[in-house]
Amino acid sequence: MLKKEFNKKDVNRMRSLITGNVNSSSEIQIGYKKKIIEYKEGDVWTENKKTWTIKNGIKQTISKVDSIRKEIFMPLCCPKCNKVMKNKLDKPNYRIHKKCYKCVVSYENKLTIQGKYDQYEKKLITNNKLNYLSEMESYLLDAVNTSNEGYISEKGEIERWVGGINKEKMIKDIIQNTEKARKKLKKELNVEKKTI
Repeated sequence: MLKKEFNKKDVNRMRSLITGNVNSSSEIQIGYKKKIIEYKEGDVWTENKKTWTIKNGIKQTISKVDSIRKEIFMPLCCPKCNKVMKNKLDKPNYRIHKKCYKCVVSYENKLTIQGKYDQYEKKLITNNKLNYLSEMESYLLDAVNTSNEGYISEKGEIERWVGGINKEKMIKDIIQNTEKARKKLKKELNVEKKTI
């Protein structure tokens, strides 16, 4: 004896399961069907204000810091020779040249043989000076723009210093002087590029 009577949809569903039509529906369904787009390896698309891609078969988001992360982190293997970078000199050389220490040594050896190493070295030093100049400019501008709220003395009292420099003039002088130095260094860099 059955305690429950079967509905027509239950009988149709059982009939579909027995005959092997597991995907067939026993009821009429009404609704929204989402458009399905198939993406392949390397495709980039935007969905819900996010940028997506497929890398190694896995769907991943592309964030704004991916390019920075790529610059900061050193890969396991050298991009040039595909050997594992485990030497202690690989990390500093990768930051500058984007290759392992051995690749840098072989490249510099080739430049020495060709007689172009001195120009290459000057170019590296000039680029280093440009980076240092930019850091100093930002440090000085930050120091000028800090507020003079007061300083705590050794006794624990707050001292407020008044007077001093004209901030607008100091900012203008810093920017002008660094721009002059930057132009001079870029001129040196362009002269070196022409000779290489």
